[in-house]
Amino acid sequence: MSMQGSSVLPSAAATTISTSEPSQQSKREDWRKAKELEEARKAGTAPALTDEEGRDINPHIPQYISTVPWYVGYGQPTLKHQRPQAEKEKEFSNITSWYKKGVKEGNLATKYRKGACENCGAVTHKKKDCVERPRKIGAKFTGDQIAPDEHAQPNLDFDYDGKRDRWNGYNPEEYEAVWDEYAKIEEAKKQLKSQQLQEMAVGELTTERLERDSDSDADDDKYADDFDMPGTNFDSKRRITVRNLRIREDTAKYLYNLNPNSAYYDPKTRSMRENPFLNKTAEESKFAGDNFVRAVGDTKKMATAQLFAWDASERGTDVHLQAEPTKLELLHQEFAVKKDDFKANQKGSVLERYGGAEHLNAPARELLLAQTEDYVEYSKHGNVIKGQERAKVKSKYQEDIYNNNHTSVWGSYWKDFRWGYSCCHSTVRGSYCTGQAGKDAARGNINVRQDDIEEEDEEEAPKSLVEQHRDKLEREQKKRDKKKKKKKKKRRHHSSSEDSNSDSNEEDEDEIKKKKLLEALKKEAAHQREAERLLAMDERKRPYNSLKAMDSHAEPTEEEMEAFRMKRKRFEDPMSHF
Repeated sequence: MSMQGSSVLPSAAATTISTSEPSQQSKREDWRKAKELEEARKAGTAPALTDEEGRDINPHIPQYISTVPWYVGYGQPTLKHQRPQAEKEKEFSNITSWYKKGVKEGNLATKYRKGACENCGAVTHKKKDCVERPRKIGAKFTGDQIAPDEHAQPNLDFDYDGKRDRWNGYNPEEYEAVWDEYAKIEEAKKQLKSQQLQEMAVGELTTERLERDSDSDADDDKYADDFDMPGTNFDSKRRITVRNLRIREDTAKYLYNLNPNSAYYDPKTRSMRENPFLNKTAEESKFAGDNFVRAVGDTKKMATAQLFAWDASERGTDVHLQAEPTKLELLHQEFAVKKDDFKANQKGSVLERYGGAEHLNAPARELLLAQTEDYVEYSKHGNVIKGQERAKVKSKYQEDIYNNNHTSVWGSYWKDFRWGYSCCHSTVRGSYCTGQAGKDAARGNINVRQDDIEEEDEEEAPKSLVEQHRDKLEREQKKRDKKKKKKKKKRRHHSSSEDSNSDSNEEDEDEIKKKKLLEALKKEAAHQREAERLLAMDERKRPYNSLKAMDSHAEPTEEEMEAFRMKRKRFEDPMSHF
């Protein structure tokens, strides 16, 4: 070609420049010739480049692909750097292969093998890698309960795609358990929803349950795609919701009652479920709450129709509440008529077989519980003056049950901190009634030996300090009386002075004992308060040996014992709490 054969003569200025560094003009000329040659090769007028194997190189290949990098080291045009390198190729594992999990099935080893795990006896791992519970005596020494061997893991070498396959080793059969669990949850939700609609239909749905369900309804739209119910075709993309919309002229719900303790207003759903006008009648109040609307009108009728549609769909009848409302209404009416006829026939057959139809002819419930013509007049004390007194309402507990010939119930008598029967004044629960004789015996009218009574009293309860002191004074008085009779003649003129001295001594002793008793009572009260404080404290924070008595080795005095008896809590006393 003339283009290739033409050459540009160097100028006189260029001849003076060194040949080691070409001029800027020669670089520009070489680049122009290379571009012209490239265009000619693409047009087919010039032969294409060939590689070392004699194959033509496509001139349309981009330059960044055909250009050989400097580190490859080729000195001629080639595409060998873009082809697989034979010396670097190796066999990769299959993308579907994965590590085998679990243990080997089949025959198990019965004796320990050399080199196996000393703990469980498996050959595939050592003792430090064993995941079983450490045995007290390993399988190496016992030879019992040799664990099965795990599968020998293959040496998998994945390629680029195999290393980045996130689903490699996934078993879809293991996901069936998750699927079954969610299916059971959805079925339970359907049954719960059906039960709630059934309760709404019969008017048994409470306000609290309505509030709780209305809160959960706000999240139904998020799961609209997974919404599945018999006889329902739900598409979230075509759903049009106009709830919570109001015109600007309406008063906002939260402005009806500005009391912060009034009905709660939810700004997210714009709902106020409770009634803000609790002290006003329905006619005076402008707004009765959102739950009022859900429990009046055709809400119950709609819920009953929806339940009937679901039951009919489960039994094979193709009917839908929104798609075919007329068909559903006719089927529902027909079903109601057949249901009433069936109940009437069943009732008639039962009455015909067993009888008792005369008991069904009772007055209406409104007449039984309404006003009557009976006139009753009461006095200011509540006694009936005219008319018949209303019958007492019976309790659910058993009443007027008299055991062992008693004419009164247990607990109708109370004396000396003990319960008993009022008919015989007996304080023994299982005693036999003795009537007036028991009352006389309790009052002391029957002559009973004083010694026996004193023995019984001593057996029943110990004497108090005051009673012991009174007995002591009586005995001393008797002794003094005897001495007075003997010395009456000899020391008559000194008798008055001796009596006065003895009385003064007795008065001093009484005052001393009273002071000791008061001190013992204060000490016992402080001790009880300290014990209650320690018992109410946490056991971990309680001081060591804090409940141990300070003077446990010392014998208590009479005043301390009397204070203990007076301050002791009697849990068996039913009146101790009052």
